[in-house]
Amino acid sequence: MEFTMTDTAAGTGLCPVRLLLLPSLITLAVTILRLVGELKHWSSTWFNLAPGGFGAIVGIVWLVPIFGIYFALRLAAAGQEPSRPGRAVGYAVLGFVILAGGFLVFQLVLKDLEGIVLMWALAAFGGALQLYGWRELGKVLAGYAYAARVPVAMVMFLATRGGWDSHYSALAVPVSRLSWLTQYLLFGFFPQFVWWVGFTMVVGSVFGSFAAALVRLLRQPPPAVS
Repeated sequence: MEFTMTDTAAGTGLCPVRLLLLPSLITLAVTILRLVGELKHWSSTWFNLAPGGFGAIVGIVWLVPIFGIYFALRLAAAGQEPSRPGRAVGYAVLGFVILAGGFLVFQLVLKDLEGIVLMWALAAFGGALQLYGWRELGKVLAGYAYAARVPVAMVMFLATRGGWDSHYSALAVPVSRLSWLTQYLLFGFFPQFVWWVGFTMVVGSVFGSFAAALVRLLRQPPPAVS
């Protein structure tokens, strides 16, 4: 399952680096905008400072389905669509069930470190499954996930170390007995590089595989009238 960013789609000249460049830059711009908005205490509707920052209008999470569709359609147009679209959709849905299941177990049952680790593991497993449903899309989404999350992890390190008033600070989750570095690792580093990568691969695959399957269906010629 090696993925080198210099590879091109077979015979098409579709370079993953070029495919990822614009989405990665847009995502970085949104990350910077959100950080500035939070530090300057702009509207809480647009910039949510609460732990997790859920529901904020300005956030890179909303870009995942958009770029999932974008990557899927670009790959399909370059001849890299899956030979069995139903298989790609099936793995995407299965990955989503696994991802959501891990999240719900942590929220409702195992509200401790064991639950966090289980949630991470299931997210990673759900993401890895996408390489079996639509290999090319799964690889591109993995590359995009890390391009999106490396800057966030860096910002979270600085925010946690400096105690910034931002959802990027892992100290927003009050655990007094832990050092700032431990809190960063638990609520910043590992979530960004495990859970959010799995989330990106799964959700991107759900939207992307369904979009590609729909486009393929619409391209099919109507049945001949006898």
